[in-house]
Amino acid sequence: MTAPFSQLSPLVQLIDDDEAVRTSLALLIGTVGLRVQTWAEPQGFLAGFDRDSIGAIVLDVRMPGLGGLQVLGELVRRGVDHPVIMLTGHGTVEMCRRAFKAGAAEFLEKPVNDEALLEALHAAVRQHVRSRERHRAGQAARERYAQLSEREREVLGLIARGLTNKEIGRALGLSPRTVETHRAHVFAKLETESLAQLIRQYAELAEGQDGGSTA
Repeated sequence: MTAPFSQLSPLVQLIDDDEAVRTSLALLIGTVGLRVQTWAEPQGFLAGFDRDSIGAIVLDVRMPGLGGLQVLGELVRRGVDHPVIMLTGHGTVEMCRRAFKAGAAEFLEKPVNDEALLEALHAAVRQHVRSRERHRAGQAARERYAQLSEREREVLGLIARGLTNKEIGRALGLSPRTVETHRAHVFAKLETESLAQLIRQYAELAEGQDGGSTA
């Protein structure tokens, strides 16, 4: 069985063309129990990093070839969900604005303050763990929902609208006893123990389907 995300050792991807910076930052990050994978150039990173890992990305802005903002844009295009911390030795307000607009989680200037970087990394990793756990919980809920029959889905929709068993029976042409049977199956298959929990899960499923339809 796959371990919970919170039990996995987070992995920080560090991309910087300056070897001295890579070495010093990797040593710093390792002191707080985070694993580090370093990359000297962004093309290799984009081709080889493990996007299924849990962690964060530390990305230099100014590099030969692809710049950090271009890499950030490519990560967004690919749907990579890792939080990205941007580093630069020559930051401007406009560059900072562009980085945040493109989806950066943090923007820090070199020489990087050790505490500021570690604080940003811890926040980024916590954010990534929560995001992955929400995604995994949502996927599990969708898989449970897929087990419902068409009739059970109709009953679930009417339960969520606040109808009683008798009202659901009249709406679907079923006896209250049959509705009760379908209702029990719905609770069992969705692994819910209360009406409030059932309705909340149904609302989250509906919201997820709406979000997916616009992607």
